Formats: sequence, structure tokens, C-alpha cells
Amino acid sequence: VQLQASGGGLVQAGGSLRLSCAASVTIDSIHNMRWYRQAPGKQRELVAGITRTGITNVADSVKGRVTISRDSAKNTMYLQMNSLKPEDTAVYYCNAMIITRSGIDNYWGQGTLVTVSS
Repeated sequence: VQLQASGGGLVQAGGSLRLSCAASVTIDSIHNMRWYRQAPGKQRELVAGITRTGITNVADSVKGRVTISRDSAKNTMYLQMNSLKPEDTAVYYCNAMIITRSGIDNYWGQGTLVTVSS
């Protein structure tokens, strides 16, 4: 499984961005897809996740400002981010988790940089 993240960039505080994560397989075969982020000098943290059945969860730090979604027809997951803050600056990574007979396989995209200026 290959994941291609895109949509990052430089935006002013209060602005919006939409990140995309395109999968090389049908995302209906992926049990859980997530967005993580890693700011300089900090650990990677979970931003939001969405299951194959569409159940979502969002981190408290971004709740009310981000929406995670997926489009099966395009095999793509999205992260709509609004009211961006400088503390949202990070490299954003998409992750796909597939449950197999032998266990759980995790796949990562290459990351897309989001920079929010004050």
C-alpha cells in the first residue's frame, strides 16, 4: 500500500487548508485511516482518524477546527483544517491500518508540511 499526502503549504493564522491522502489501493480495504502530525522537536501525535465504516475521531487540540473525510471513489482521505493557528505548524502524515490474518499492517505516507504564520 502506498500513500501520497499532499495539500500542505504556508498559510496565515486563521486560514484554511485541505490535506489529501491518496491510496494505491481501494480504501474500502483499509480498516482505519488517520492523520498524524509532528512539530519540530515534538513527538508525532494523532490528529484525526476515520474507520472504514465512517466513524471519526478528532484530537481535542483541533476539535471544532478540522474535519476528516474519505472518498471511496477516489481512494482518498481528506483533512479539512480551518482557523489554523501557528501551533498547527507541523509535518502531517497519513496512516493506513489494515487488519490481516497475521496481524495489523501499518502504512505511512511521506508527509506534507503545514506552516502557519502569525
